[in-house]
Amino acid sequence: MNIDFPKSNGLVPAIIQDEWTSKVLMLGYMNEEALTKTQQTGQVTFFSRTKNRLWTKGEESGNYLNVVSITPDCDNDTLLIKVHPVGPVCHTGTDTCWGESNADDISFLKYLQDFITLRFKEMPEGSYTTSLFKKGVNRMAQKVGEEAVETVIEATNGTEEGFIYEASDLMYHLIVLLTSKGYSLEDLAKELKKRHK
Repeated sequence: MNIDFPKSNGLVPAIIQDEWTSKVLMLGYMNEEALTKTQQTGQVTFFSRTKNRLWTKGEESGNYLNVVSITPDCDNDTLLIKVHPVGPVCHTGTDTCWGESNADDISFLKYLQDFITLRFKEMPEGSYTTSLFKKGVNRMAQKVGEEAVETVIEATNGTEEGFIYEASDLMYHLIVLLTSKGYSLEDLAKELKKRHK
């Protein structure tokens, strides 16, 4: 990564974005030393213009920004840093420095997909998801079918709460099946987007 620090007197803007929600959390500045420390530790470190020193976000509050990726822009003078934040980002206690909420329910599906993908890679003992993967595609597909039938029954003859519960089971088992086949919810989104045109 060849960042053009001299272009802006040694400091470049670093846009901090939540990797799961895509919400912009804050903006800080980095010099070369801050970028190097960020890359080495995996936690975002800025150059504080008011303190005139390096400052790791969360060093006092514990609300660290754990780095997922660092990408320079087309001019190599601005960084986009995707993170998994630990706690609120702003010193005022809000999720972002603009007072926005970083938690929307739909983003949980991406988190769940990532969690199930990690389960597929690591296969930890004692995990229900691991047990599904170990039983094979036929059993996973059967579970999707069972959950689909239960969802239909709740939709036609059950309760609203039961319908949401069973539909959630269906979604979970579908993500497990997709993951086992090398696909994800993103692949479904691409297909639906293509059909929508």
